[in-house]
Amino acid sequence: MTGYDTAASADFFAASTTFFNGLVADLSADAAAMTHDQLEDLLQVRGRELLRLLLQDHLDLRAVREERALTGRRPVPADAGGVAHRMIETGHERCLASVVGPVTVRRAAFRASGRANLHPADARLNLPAGRHSHGLRKHAALEAVRGSFDDAVTAIRRCCGKVVAKRQVERLVIAAARDVEAFYEARVPLPCTAATLLVISCDGKGVPMRPEALRPATARAAAVKGGNTYRTRLAGGEKSGRKRMATVAAVYDAEPAMRRPHDVITFPGSGSGSATQNGPGRRRQGPKATGKWLTASVERSAGDVIADAFDQAAARDPEHRRRWVVLVDGDRHQLDLVGSQARRHQVDVHIVVDFIHLAEYVWKAAWSLHTPGDPAAETWVAIQLLAILSGRLEETLTELRRQARTAGLNPEQRKGIQTCVKYLTAKRDHLDYAGALAAGWPIATGIVEGACRHLVADRLNITGARWGLDGAEAVLKLRAVISNGHLEPYWAFHLQQEHHRVHQTRYQDGYQLAA
Repeated sequence: MTGYDTAASADFFAASTTFFNGLVADLSADAAAMTHDQLEDLLQVRGRELLRLLLQDHLDLRAVREERALTGRRPVPADAGGVAHRMIETGHERCLASVVGPVTVRRAAFRASGRANLHPADARLNLPAGRHSHGLRKHAALEAVRGSFDDAVTAIRRCCGKVVAKRQVERLVIAAARDVEAFYEARVPLPCTAATLLVISCDGKGVPMRPEALRPATARAAAVKGGNTYRTRLAGGEKSGRKRMATVAAVYDAEPAMRRPHDVITFPGSGSGSATQNGPGRRRQGPKATGKWLTASVERSAGDVIADAFDQAAARDPEHRRRWVVLVDGDRHQLDLVGSQARRHQVDVHIVVDFIHLAEYVWKAAWSLHTPGDPAAETWVAIQLLAILSGRLEETLTELRRQARTAGLNPEQRKGIQTCVKYLTAKRDHLDYAGALAAGWPIATGIVEGACRHLVADRLNITGARWGLDGAEAVLKLRAVISNGHLEPYWAFHLQQEHHRVHQTRYQDGYQLAA
């Protein structure tokens, strides 16, 4: 490659050099009486302008170099239809909103009659289809998945200037998330030994949606309820008719960790915590999650999300050499979907119902036999839970029915016990906690429940939020990518995909992104 004269290139940075010299002069004289915070404000504003001028000067230099190169022999680009673009017009301009402010990109257009212009310089710079730079898009995505869109605009303007508006931020986030599924399809998980557990867990969380984004059944229910009863608040039960369920799934690895029932439950007052708390001392710890992978969707069905989780698990264990453990909360539809995916992948799965979820039903039974606030209820619950953990489920069911008969309960008081017995009976095939503890499996869905909180609730359920479907889906996908620790590799993949979509597909032989 022929080199360019260094002095001639330096002349193109005259504007940024002049501005820098002026800033140095001001810092040497006028700023002498400023406090340090005033100096920080000055440098933040004028420093950003200096960076913007440097970027603009560099782009101007590249434009001149391109025009000089066109005076000699050059290849003739052909579009995707094979039509050669032989006519050249220099001086075509486009605006680019960057992280340091707006700049103008000047480049040559290669033209052919009746065809859209080709701009090879755009491909070399990997410019986006719209006016916002990829750096600004990444910044907008990071801010928007952290807090509200209004807060994102404020944060962007604070460090980048007035380069984006609220509606634009939402569109940039949607565009930024478009390659998440393709990224994970192409990503190969790290292998584990055959002894390592492969754990799948799933759960759901409601997201408040705008009317047009509700699922058909929910929209019909909302229509039956009608509009807001009050002008200043929602009526009772009105919020439930305005939500769409987001499904969250987690896949992770865990080394087996054998435990005993008393490692999970201790009696109140024993000095090792309450009936459902881990206490200090000699308790054995449960299996630790590693290699955690999360996915979430409010647009796609629960079946699709669970299918993604099983696909991720299959990628980790294609030969089915590991033990697959599936943790669920006991929802019947969820169990059916898990069974369907297990058959599709032809793998044996061991389904375990979340123990914490089961404990809540035992507490319902306790309030049928104890007055509210009675300390004895906690001891009673601990006895029942220890029996279930020890493999004595049938004995527990018999005892619950016996106590319901002998306690002389009226129909209203019996509801708690009846609900508990019905639940334990329906889920008995997935309540082998004694076997799970002996094998070192996890028995609680804390991983996916935590994901429901930090992926969904912490962002999508903030006060006043009402979501469109595309925006909610994009935010969920990006929050999952960030939680998985894959933001940087995903963004590199996304930029490659953008270059292909925006530039390579326009040329007959493609147009490779420069290093």
